[in-house]
Amino acid sequence: MKCICDRSALHEALSAASGVALARTPKPILQCVRLTADKDSLTLTAYDQEVGLRYRITQVEVDDPGEALVSCDRLHSIVRESNDETLSLETKDDHLHLRGKDSHFQVVGQNVREFPPVPDMEGEASLKLRVDGFRRGIEKTLFAAARESTRYAINGVLCEVRGKKLQLVSTDGRRLAVTAAELEAKPAEEYRAIVPTKALSIFNRLHLDGEEVLNVRIMPNQIIMAASGVTISSVLVEGNFPKWDEVVPEGGDKTLEIKTSEFLSAVKRASLLANVESKGIAMELSGKDMELRSRSAEQGEAQVRLGVNYSGQPVKIGFNPEFLIDALKVCDDTTTMVFKDGSKPGLLKSGPDFQYVVMPVNLS
Repeated sequence: MKCICDRSALHEALSAASGVALARTPKPILQCVRLTADKDSLTLTAYDQEVGLRYRITQVEVDDPGEALVSCDRLHSIVRESNDETLSLETKDDHLHLRGKDSHFQVVGQNVREFPPVPDMEGEASLKLRVDGFRRGIEKTLFAAARESTRYAINGVLCEVRGKKLQLVSTDGRRLAVTAAELEAKPAEEYRAIVPTKALSIFNRLHLDGEEVLNVRIMPNQIIMAASGVTISSVLVEGNFPKWDEVVPEGGDKTLEIKTSEFLSAVKRASLLANVESKGIAMELSGKDMELRSRSAEQGEAQVRLGVNYSGQPVKIGFNPEFLIDALKVCDDTTTMVFKDGSKPGLLKSGPDFQYVVMPVNLS
């Protein structure tokens, strides 16, 4: 293999691949990235046996097609620290040679044939949607997904087709985030899949054109997403997702409307002296006032008061401030919060599709 590649494009591809390749594994081959040069492109492939990435670079001049398999972390470090506009890549005697204007690196290569096969987009897409719509959907749900496995399959984001929309849902048992992304057309089937958080995190770190159409293929145990020369494949989370519709509260008679930026700032300030163990702040709503308070014997007491648009009887309720902050960071300019009473979950809404259910905490 011999080619000259744009350094910036190569760095971007390696940054994505490093999110897939494993840093620690009993299988060193999974720490590697495969480089495949054909007549007009260079494709980087990484795989951890659950999530796979193919990243095609076209800013390249290929003199001799071929392949190489090297440490992803090592190659990423070399390219990241380079200040050249282009880099020469050449395989010779089981090494990958990288050359810049004033540098030459010889990286020990591995046997390409030992790298496991990575799923690719084959056949028709199950559904299509714009990249930016899917990206926003991930941003509004990924943070609420469980980080560890439980008796329910909640260590991922539920993606299910409802009409001409893709509903995205996540929960960790203490909060629930729901949003939707518009599909290009109504699919022939009502697809449903629980996508691991790692695959979605990698997707959202990609610098893809938001106007591009994302092709998604959903199979019984796998999802494949492809756009702009990049393909991500992933196994699906096995198990049952909770019946989330039953968790969304209805009939709240107390409503708060507020600018998101003001609400976010107030919660951040009020949480500065929150008790480390309880991690709670008290929210009191009455008339046109909202007061947020936190208290800790070790830290002291914080009080933040805002004028708000509130309707309903006075209410006092405790929340984990981190859970509110996570949601408010992804809300539109205005946020609405609906309550029944101080012991029931609060329902936060923003924009046409985002809903967020958060459980109260006991501050007594």
